[in-house]
Amino acid sequence: MEIIRHRTHDLPLSNAIIFEALDESLAGKDLKKVLLIPPDITRYHSNAGLITNYYYHKLKDTCIVDILPALGTHDPMTESEIKDMYCDIPFDRFIVHRWRTDIVNVGEVPASFVSDITEGLWNKPVTMELNKIILDPSYDLIISIGQVVPHEVIGMANHSKNIFVGCGGKSTIHQSHMIGAVYGMERMMGKDHTPVRKVLDYAWKNFINHLPLIFVLTVTTAPQNKIETHGLFIGDTRRLLEEAVKVAQHQNINFVPKGIKTCVVYLDPKEFRSTWLGNKSVYRTRMAVADGGNLIVMAPGIMKFGEDEKIDQLIRKYGYVGRKKVLELFHQNEDLQQNMSAAAHLIHGSSDDRFNITYAIKEMPLETMRSVHFDAMHYDEALKKYPIHTFKPGYNTLANGEEIYYIENPALGLWINQEKFKD
Repeated sequence: MEIIRHRTHDLPLSNAIIFEALDESLAGKDLKKVLLIPPDITRYHSNAGLITNYYYHKLKDTCIVDILPALGTHDPMTESEIKDMYCDIPFDRFIVHRWRTDIVNVGEVPASFVSDITEGLWNKPVTMELNKIILDPSYDLIISIGQVVPHEVIGMANHSKNIFVGCGGKSTIHQSHMIGAVYGMERMMGKDHTPVRKVLDYAWKNFINHLPLIFVLTVTTAPQNKIETHGLFIGDTRRLLEEAVKVAQHQNINFVPKGIKTCVVYLDPKEFRSTWLGNKSVYRTRMAVADGGNLIVMAPGIMKFGEDEKIDQLIRKYGYVGRKKVLELFHQNEDLQQNMSAAAHLIHGSSDDRFNITYAIKEMPLETMRSVHFDAMHYDEALKKYPIHTFKPGYNTLANGEEIYYIENPALGLWINQEKFKD
């Protein structure tokens, strides 16, 4: 099955067009029990909230509907977050994914395959784990919902990533993140057919192709915080991902003519409360910020480092000290070896001394932020210097004549200096 809807006449897809496609995806199916797998609050602008709500109300009177948000390592959603994103769906329909405990092993991607696709940079097999609920044979249909957008670990987010990482176990999450870090995120971001994607493709085809699984993929932007859906792709094929990637590359990759000297990024406190998430400001701009430049992260909601308690401890212990140093620490310390996604995150989050990173915060002591090797300033002080409420996305000129580049949500895109990254 393949259902595709594209933005036309410079207008985003209307709700009516989206609902019509969702109806078509259910046509002719005799359903008694359905599992919906949408993203969590950190993908608020995916439009998955609207889609999940529609599916729930379409199905609830004729079958059981369970909802498993694809948390990955993130904090469970609160009742207020669920109400904000999914509106009137009852809270008791939501199941919490516990990535360290509620999982089963579904297979292993061979070391030879992994070595081949990583050019020999990673020579170990990858254990693939899933939340055990996904394998429950009582489900007639499993609907994975989410946004295709540039991503630092896999290149382009979603499709099988929503299953194997969003609802995956510690081995899969740790190993996939480390493969991406070792291979190099600047070689992958914004691209399909990356090593991590190939690992997940292998697992999807070989370990779970018997599941009654379809994907509902969106491509969105959010100008002035208003969600616009540019494409909707529904079905059970990989071609749908490839079509969505083409649209996302056009809509979500932003080229700048030269390296940005000062980049100011805002992190909505509703979505970003940890540097584990907030460092998307680093990942998505690192290919655009000039050598010796400054990245100012306006982060009023940041109050911790990791979403997971153990990972938070490791970030506090080792800090964002650069790729070379983190790899040294990884080989020397068992706690990093047992939590590879933390090591990968520390690699991703550093600029390797190429540009300066300053977090502007108010929910964490400045010295705590500085202890992990970021610069820090108080949010209110930064707001006086960078009055973001007066900025438009892109280039702005301050009263003192300084040129800055403003990004209102780094999670929705990728920014690239076209001088340096011509391909």
